[in-house]
Amino acid sequence: MAFFRIITPLKRFQIRLSFALVALPLLASPNLAWAQPTNASALLEQARQAFATNEHAAAVSLASQAIAVEPSNPRSYLFRAQIHEEQRALTNALADYDAVIKLNAQLPEAWQNRGSTHFKLGRIKESIADFDQFLRLVPQQEPQHWQRGIAYYYAGRFEAGRKQFELHQTVNPNDVENAVWHFLCVARASTLEKARAALISITGDARVPMMEVHALFAGKLKPEDVLKAATSDSPSPSRLNRQLFYAHLYLGLYFEALGDDGKAREHITKAAGEYQTGDYMGDVARVHLQLRWPK
Repeated sequence: MAFFRIITPLKRFQIRLSFALVALPLLASPNLAWAQPTNASALLEQARQAFATNEHAAAVSLASQAIAVEPSNPRSYLFRAQIHEEQRALTNALADYDAVIKLNAQLPEAWQNRGSTHFKLGRIKESIADFDQFLRLVPQQEPQHWQRGIAYYYAGRFEAGRKQFELHQTVNPNDVENAVWHFLCVARASTLEKARAALISITGDARVPMMEVHALFAGKLKPEDVLKAATSDSPSPSRLNRQLFYAHLYLGLYFEALGDDGKAREHITKAAGEYQTGDYMGDVARVHLQLRWPK
């Protein structure tokens, strides 16, 4: 997904600056029998190996042992937090990120990841505050920070969002999603007509059905054209699910811009439910549903 190649080279809408930890040499196998060293570094290395082989319970246990042996090491908390976040244990992840920052407030990835976790929990104000602190530590990353732009939208800070997406356009010029979020911020800050007039031109986004989404916001296509494009050419089940997720997400956002609450809810509900995904934009759909129509 082109919109998620930013901040680090990762493609997906979760920034994992500290996942460099996992890139260390890994010798584990799925059937590795875990020894019980008492050295915190060795325990943490085994935790990384367990995580790399999808043995998440073992990884959490080993990281917890590393913390018990050396409770002043923020990296152990950071790694365990990432495992919790991967497993959707968000309150546990948040507690560990809190511990990291208490031990060392100069680790940028802790602020970034905690900001993402706050966002996933629907805590928009806290999310923005953490993203801001991340950018104070690494200001060169500001043009890439689309996540903060999305958080601005949900905070109602539409002018700030507009500026963030215009800045992001300078480093990611061929992404329909950036153009759409810019449109959404302009529409809410001024009018739908001004947003359409200011719609950023995109020509290089090959993902289905993103160019149809762009044409929809430009007023050149209808919602049914987006859905038709998403289901054309007999895609595989996984690809079809992904294409329909994005179709319904952006149809929901389109109808929100038009002020049609009923249709917005219909499409966002499908994106967050029937066609849900496990990436950051899947979280955006879920948070949107939570914030707009809380149960």
